[in-house]
Amino acid sequence: MPSPRPTGVLFVCLGNICRSPAAEGLFLHLARERGVADRFDVDSCGIGHWHIGRRPNEGSIRVARSRGVELPSIARQLDPDADFTRFDWLIAMDAENRMDLLDAGADGSRIRLLRSFDPALRGRDRDAPDPYGQGDAAFERMWKTIEPGCVGLLDRLLDGMIVP
Repeated sequence: MPSPRPTGVLFVCLGNICRSPAAEGLFLHLARERGVADRFDVDSCGIGHWHIGRRPNEGSIRVARSRGVELPSIARQLDPDADFTRFDWLIAMDAENRMDLLDAGADGSRIRLLRSFDPALRGRDRDAPDPYGQGDAAFERMWKTIEPGCVGLLDRLLDGMIVP
């Protein structure tokens, strides 16, 4: 019997060099630690085109490496035709990214804000702060907001609490 298609998870932020590649790398790291990475097709992208082809921001790389997490992402822009077919879940970093996804034609039932999976927020939507152009403390704050969201998202997907 063939194995089921991996669940597609696309993390989305504005430029795809700070928040979404950090969330992508962390989610992949967590899935590998649990031995379930093969159950997911994970990527990240940006709404804008400014950073296409670039590695993540040094602040995101630094904060991830300090926790043993590598960020494999190369920045790319959202491709509605391909991404809305390939990915089951579109995980936006903030409300503006969510609106941009809707404006691009995404099915709203497949869009979630990352922080809505943070158990401490009890399902309330909150934006992950954008550290772009700020110092190390902003990248630490970013990490502390995306980490519980990534853990909660993985938990919910594995528990079958959200299904494509």
